[in-house]
Amino acid sequence: MDGHYYGDGDNKKRFEVYTYNCPLFVLTQFKPHFYDLLLTDIYMPNMNGFQLCEKILELDVNIRICFMTALAVNIQALREVYPNVSFGCFIEKPVSIWHLIQRVSAELD
Repeated sequence: MDGHYYGDGDNKKRFEVYTYNCPLFVLTQFKPHFYDLLLTDIYMPNMNGFQLCEKILELDVNIRICFMTALAVNIQALREVYPNVSFGCFIEKPVSIWHLIQRVSAELD
């Protein structure tokens, strides 16, 4: 899928964004060392965001990951269940596009 471009408001940064609506399709399309960041919802059909991240990290250990969720998250409990996943960035929904761009920008800096 072709990327869509989004600016951070001050025209200093642009993000090329690839969107997918199925985690299984993401795995078939993923190119190691091509993407800087994976932004994923936690609750999805077929596999959750943590399971997706485990598989993506097997392909590219350097990718940064941000999770989106509308629910409270117990990070310590998640670390016990998913020891190979980094839990650095959580974005609470609902989120405005401008707040989302700011969070992604900060994660990439």
